[in-house]
Amino acid sequence: MKAKGKKRKGGFIHLYTGEGEGKTLTAFGSALRAIGHGYKVIIVQFMKGRRDVGEYKVRARLAPEYEIYQFGRKEFIDLKSPEPIDIELAQKGLAFAREALKRKPKLLILDEINLAVAVGLLKLEDVLNLLDEIPPSTVAILTGRRAPKELIERADLASETREIKHPMKMGVPARRGIEY
Repeated sequence: MKAKGKKRKGGFIHLYTGEGEGKTLTAFGSALRAIGHGYKVIIVQFMKGRRDVGEYKVRARLAPEYEIYQFGRKEFIDLKSPEPIDIELAQKGLAFAREALKRKPKLLILDEINLAVAVGLLKLEDVLNLLDEIPPSTVAILTGRRAPKELIERADLASETREIKHPMKMGVPARRGIEY
């Protein structure tokens, strides 16, 4: 039996936000699951430019189904006062995501896009317009802290992570292969 309701025009949108760990990990778990079924996954990382992280380093092993692109500097950005280069890179990432949708991937991950909007690197309206372009065959996953309520409302699935404990609070530095 078919479920009653509005007929969907575009693809599904999943959103992961909150102050706890696991937003990007959840998205990459979905990527691994999709790749396991032979589906195309395109990942666009905003505000990230480090190539020594596991999710970037694995790209050759998971190709051709797995593609990852970074639009950020190696350094952390000052979220209270981003530099013009941070805005420029985020806008390039959004334009790239729009082009990537034309290839109709099964999964498009927009990693840290929520925070990019929240700190003013991207305009909310531009991201909402991108979401309108998602083809029915594509699932888009948006990650990042401080997701604006408009993105949460637009999402079909929205989850929030909350930190209870973290090893870094006990002085344990970020661990290779676990946190990066």
